[in-house]
Order: sequence, then structure tokens, then C-alpha cells
Amino acid sequence: MLPMRRRSVLGSVLGTAGSLAALGAPGAAFAADAADAADAADAPRGGRDRPRPVAPVNQEVADAHSAAYKSLPQEAVGVDVEALMTVHTRADIERLRTELIAEVWKSTDGRLPEALPEVERRVTAPELPEFSGVHRIDRLTVRLPYGLTSVVFLLLPRRTAHGRFALYHNGHGEVPDTMRRTAQALLDAGYGVLLFAMPLYHWNPKELREPTDPDTSVVVESHNDLGPWESADFSTLRFFLEPLAVAVNHVRRVYEPPSLQMIGFSGGGWATTVYPALDPRITRSYPTAGSLPFFLRSAPPSPRPTTGDWEQRRDRHPAFYGICDFPDLYALASVGEHRRQTQILNRFDSCCFNGVGHRAYEPVVRQRVQLIGSGHWELLEDATHGDHTISPFALSVILWDLEVNCAREP
Repeated sequence: MLPMRRRSVLGSVLGTAGSLAALGAPGAAFAADAADAADAADAPRGGRDRPRPVAPVNQEVADAHSAAYKSLPQEAVGVDVEALMTVHTRADIERLRTELIAEVWKSTDGRLPEALPEVERRVTAPELPEFSGVHRIDRLTVRLPYGLTSVVFLLLPRRTAHGRFALYHNGHGEVPDTMRRTAQALLDAGYGVLLFAMPLYHWNPKELREPTDPDTSVVVESHNDLGPWESADFSTLRFFLEPLAVAVNHVRRVYEPPSLQMIGFSGGGWATTVYPALDPRITRSYPTAGSLPFFLRSAPPSPRPTTGDWEQRRDRHPAFYGICDFPDLYALASVGEHRRQTQILNRFDSCCFNGVGHRAYEPVVRQRVQLIGSGHWELLEDATHGDHTISPFALSVILWDLEVNCAREP
């Protein structure tokens, strides 16, 4: 058995204390002392030697579901996914990214916003579940159009050997179990963690100004009520994507991390699909239970058509999704030096994006990214459970992938 200080990051996350290094002063990059830096140097060798976690189908769960969860739906038959994708070259990646950014921010230059958040350091955050190993919590406040506010919590670990950061994005008001388990695992592995919630959900305010009367504020309970704010001059997708850009600006400016990773669940899985497609500063992304291409949205076995919420409906955002479909977004999030995306879908998910319809597009997207070169995309079908969550198995694959591929960075 390895000495305690030389166990792998994944071993630390799954319950064993690993080696971590002292956190530097605010406003500076993370710092590691010499002993911990030596431990970190040993970690890549162990990560590459350890096989990727695998798990069998949960047969008890599978037996409780119909054949629709185990076979391709009729909606996938005859769909030419290769023709559906418009990305063929690096030039296509840059062109589509510029067009998508220009549509969200109604800009002419196709550049992400350069704004910074308001920062409150060392706050108490009763809105969050309890975490261990936290050096301090900062509250980042992002001011958006129409007076809407988005709050992002930055959790800095007590010790780290690598100085990397990870974004975790929760969904539409799910209980905090998945967020707590995932963020704690990242903290245990020495990551600074940015916690995001969907607009109007969790700790984010529900109040914004009326689109036609700036002196009147209203409370909006659901994303489906955002229609009056959508116009030719303003995309409500800004409410979802701008907090990510502004928070990334802050972390990059203050801490200069060697890499940024992103994990998202449900609605946060949608955000973890779209935002890395727009921002190549996100090097590795793991969207979970968050999207399917439009041709599979009405396919079984979901208990109801998985149209998606306001932000991912083509009928609500025809200009944005008219630029490209989700297979192209998967490629945009993957292509680039040291960039990777692993889409995670739960075969027996109790909510949405379930079944095996993804098998119709998975090999096409993977091969397209390979042909473009410089980058990697894959799909993990998780059949170990029947819940709407990031399962312990999926989390173990994410952490293994982070450890192995971060070790390959220069």
C-alpha cells in the first residue's frame, strides 16, 4: 500500500486523505510547498497506471424497466447524424463559436464579456450544504440586465498541490445531495470550486425589472415565464451564460489556474454543454443528464417528451439553435489542445434524457472530433442506477479522467 501522502487524488476523493499543499494568499496563484509538490509529481504516474473505473448494468434496475430503455427508438432510424453536423474543420469551430456568442450577447465582435463580478471575501453561506476542507468562501455577485442578479460561490480548499479550479453547475432546484457530493470530492482533490445555480433557483433572486417599465420589478418563478424579456435586441440566454463568463474572468485574473474544468447536472448539464462550446478556457467538461439532439427529444422511454426547459428549446431560441444542433455543440466543447468532453447520460434516469437513443450519434460525434484533431469527445452511458443524479460511479470516472488528463498537461 502507498504511504498516506502518496495515494492518488481519486483515492483521496473516495474516502482516503491525499496530499494537498498550502493555499497561497488572496490575489495570488495557489502555492504548494516542496514536499507536497514532490507528491504531486508522483501522482500522474499512478493515475496513468490505474485503469478507468467500469461498472456493470444494474440488473435489478434494468429488469424493472421496459425494452424501450434497451433499444434504439424509432425516431433514430434513418437520421443521418453525419449530415446533421456542420462542423468539419477548426475553421468551422471558430466560425460557429463566434456566431453563437454574437447571438447570445447581440454583439458584432463575437467576443465573450470581459466584466468582473463584485467580490465579498470570507463570507458565511447558510444557503450551501456543509463542506469540509474549505479555506474560505467568497461570494461573487454578477449584475445582469433588467436588474437580475446571479450569485456564484467560490470555495477555496485549505490545501492543493496543483492550483486547478472546477466549476459545478446545479440544475432546476434539485436537492443539494449531488452538488454536495461532487463539490466535496473536488475539494478533497485540491480543486478550487465555483458553485453555480440556474437563474431564479436556489440562492439566486427571482426579482427583475419589467421589460417595458424599468421602474417596476416583478418576481419570476419559472424560466418559462421569461418570454416577455426575449426580443430581437436581447437574448435571455445571457441570464444563464453570462455569470459563467464573469466568474471565469475573475478566477483567471486572480488565481491564474493551469486549467479550468466544468461539471454540471440536469439543467446544469445543459450549461456544461453550451458554455464550454463558447469558451475554450474550459478545458474539460462533464455534462450529466443535460441534453440530447433535437431529433431524439420526443423519443421514448422518457415518461413525457423531453423538450427541455426554456433555455434549451429550439422554438424559444430559434436563432441560437438555428446556428447548430447539439452534436455540433458537443464538438465545439471538445476541440482544442488538452480539451475533452465526456457526456454522461443515465440509461434509467427517472427524469429525462434516458434510454439508449444516444447510441445513434455517439460514434459520429466522437469520430468527427477525432478527424478535426486536437481534442476528445466521448459518452458514458451510466446503467448502474435508476435516479436523476451524478452517480458515485460516474463521479469516479470524472475524477479518474481529471487525474489522468491533467497529468498530461505541460
